[in-house]
Amino acid sequence: MPFHQHSFPTVEQYLHHRPPYLLVERLVSCSPTEVVTEKQVRGDEFFIQGHFPGAPIFPGAMMQELTTQSAGILIAAHYNPMAVYDTSDPFFNEYALGVLVRIHSARYKSFGRPGDTLRAKVKLVEQLDPLFDFQAEITVGGKMIMRNAFQLTNIKSSLLQGVKPPA
Repeated sequence: MPFHQHSFPTVEQYLHHRPPYLLVERLVSCSPTEVVTEKQVRGDEFFIQGHFPGAPIFPGAMMQELTTQSAGILIAAHYNPMAVYDTSDPFFNEYALGVLVRIHSARYKSFGRPGDTLRAKVKLVEQLDPLFDFQAEITVGGKMIMRNAFQLTNIKSSLLQGVKPPA
């Protein structure tokens, strides 16, 4: 049974990620084919502290993660294979949703800096169960700073947790 945007009022109820690794701060919109989220760059994030001293910028790898987490919200909201989904207990769910399996491309055109609001717009290009192909872009003030294409999948939670099946 798919979950819809109005089912969960907070980002944490879509994603298992938690601070300091939870990057999505605001869910702007979510449909079966597109999700829009935002992240305010404060400058005190652990990954900005050394990136780079005197010229702090939001790392490209974290921009990729922001788009991946955003796509995870879309999957949890509209393509969740579980009737009951609980993000408060990582051992409850049968499936781990939206696990990154491939980055097709990534292009960085500018930087996110402290004080900027990063807006991630992620589009579902194709879904071949359990694989999801996405294209995304991140903008700051309407200017595109990053564009990427990647693939996520839903896998058994036991694989993610490293649990071996009984012999």
